[in-house]
Amino acid sequence: MSRGLRNNNPGNIRKSRVRYKGEVAPSRDPEFKEFSSMAYGYRAMFVLLDTYRSRYGLTTIRQMLNRYAPPEENFTEGYVRFVADYSGIMPDEVVDTRAEMDMIPIVSAMSKIENGKAPILKDVESGWALFISEN
Repeated sequence: MSRGLRNNNPGNIRKSRVRYKGEVAPSRDPEFKEFSSMAYGYRAMFVLLDTYRSRYGLTTIRQMLNRYAPPEENFTEGYVRFVADYSGIMPDEVVDTRAEMDMIPIVSAMSKIENGKAPILKDVESGWALFISEN
């Protein structure tokens, strides 16, 4: 089982001062956050990407993933191409982080990259429901 799935953190979000609902503290993982359920892990991904839009003005898959998976640590361009192909949204097309039709496919693709297997759609949708009910 991948680290992200083991930690209920399908986006492999690193530890930081930011605290998300459903986050287990302290995490048993020395580098990555741990969540109480997959739904809360997916919720955190939606929150993070929405924060990229609202705080940093990042509105496209390419912009968001260059921050999320920076080229210094990742093959970011391959990540961008995969997410764009999987989601059907062009890399430089403006994404609405409050639109289910944009975000479910994007976060699903990111989870597949991060964990090496397709996500369980019901878990992604549950994370979306948690996120959208607060916004």
